[in-house]
Amino acid sequence: MKRLLVVSAHAADFVWRAGGAIALAVAQGGEALVVALSYGERGESGELWKEPGQTLERVKTIREAEARRAAEVLGAGFVGLDLGDYPLRVGEEALWRLVDILVDFAPDVLITHTPKDPFNPDHPVAYEAAEKARQLASGAGVASAFRTIRPPEFWLFEPHQPELCGFVPNLFLDITPVWEKKRAAMEVFASQAYLVRYYSERAEHRANHARRISGFKDIERAEAFQRVLPQVLRAL
Repeated sequence: MKRLLVVSAHAADFVWRAGGAIALAVAQGGEALVVALSYGERGESGELWKEPGQTLERVKTIREAEARRAAEVLGAGFVGLDLGDYPLRVGEEALWRLVDILVDFAPDVLITHTPKDPFNPDHPVAYEAAEKARQLASGAGVASAFRTIRPPEFWLFEPHQPELCGFVPNLFLDITPVWEKKRAAMEVFASQAYLVRYYSERAEHRANHARRISGFKDIERAEAFQRVLPQVLRAL
């Protein structure tokens, strides 16, 4: 039973890239929590801005509602920090909020964005914040003068264009048993409905890779991740 924490730059990132992992953790008796640093109201809500007379506050309200509903579908808790987007800025106060969330939730696995993304200015900022918060929350794995947690596994989820973001998948997760939950969560985001097909197809592509690697022929949908830290085993 795993405790999974996902740090998402915008309200919907967690659904496209780690929705299956979240649903699977919950289905297996674990807990999941999503932290959205922003709602993506400025740069991630193009469909909403096509409506005449649209306002920033209304878009933000819609995006927050979508994010909370999607997290609910997946069985996860949701925290929105509302830091704004394009550009996303994580100041010291927000960083310590994130540290407190890590310490209180004490995840077994932490997932966030890649440190490089030439098409999105906010994703690397989210990575930097999550990485710094992880180090502070775990005390770099040694005794400290402040409250710390056992270092969680640290994964990066797949960016939209992985080959341009330095993403090297070294972990494939079979999400076949929870695929319908992920699909339902993706469909909550009417503000980015065009991405549902893209990430549905991506799940099939990664399942093909997972089948070839593992020989498990029943994998129909998968998500790809990159482990940042080495795996530590106590038995072979």
